[in-house]
Amino acid sequence: MKVTYPVVTKKRILKGLKKLPLWVQKKIVALIQDLEEKGPEQANWQNYSKLSKTEYHCHLAASWAACWKHEKGTIIIEVYYVGSREKAPY
Repeated sequence: MKVTYPVVTKKRILKGLKKLPLWVQKKIVALIQDLEEKGPEQANWQNYSKLSKTEYHCHLAASWAACWKHEKGTIIIEVYYVGSREKAPY
C-alpha cells in the first residue's frame, strides 16, 4: 500500500498565492503534488535542503521559495511559506 502525505497550508498562504505570478502558482501546485506522493524529502527540487529535523525548503525559481515542515511520527506536511526568497524565514 502506497502512503500519501496530506499537505496542509494556512489560509494566509493560500491568499498570498493569488498575488504570485501564474507560473509560480503552477510550480507550487507541482511541489504540493510531489509532497503528497513522495513525502517531505524532495531532492529533485532546485536548491532543496533540510533546514532542521522537521523543516525543509526549495527554490521554485531564482527569486521564489517554499518552506514546509513534517513532524516525525505523522504523515501530515505543512507548507508554511511560499514567496520571495528575500523574505523566506530561513
